[in-house]
Amino acid sequence: MLTFEEKLAIIEGFPQLSKKEVSLGRLNFQYDKSVSEKKNVVFHLHPNGNGFVYAGRIPGQKKDAKGYANIRDFSKSELTELIQASIDSLSEPASETFVEETYENDNGFTLTLVKEGDLFNVYAGEMLDGTFLTHPGALSYLAQEGFRRKYY
Repeated sequence: MLTFEEKLAIIEGFPQLSKKEVSLGRLNFQYDKSVSEKKNVVFHLHPNGNGFVYAGRIPGQKKDAKGYANIRDFSKSELTELIQASIDSLSEPASETFVEETYENDNGFTLTLVKEGDLFNVYAGEMLDGTFLTHPGALSYLAQEGFRRKYY
């Protein structure tokens, strides 16, 4: 488990987030350029190491009813990936439009999600792995198969 100081250093490494002090020594970090009403990316980071990251628009992520994932036991890479995914999810409208995204599993295998016309196709190299009617459907499949978005 990362300490409060280690988590704070990771979070402060995202210059697009602004820190807000709240009660009991807790901190929130907000993404002011969010396209939704949701601004908090990190919620109630506590000096005991507990805290939450907004994951409401991230399929396959364990979260509470308000869309927050508890980060108490996250590793550095898990926390970094989740914060980046949260910022990304708040950067685009819910009906996200994109051209291509790359996903990777723990074994280093990659899949590519491509929007082609009205469909969302998943490719393993040049081979079609799956076709989905919606972006959330494709993301759900990728998450169930153990793939996470790869950021460059």
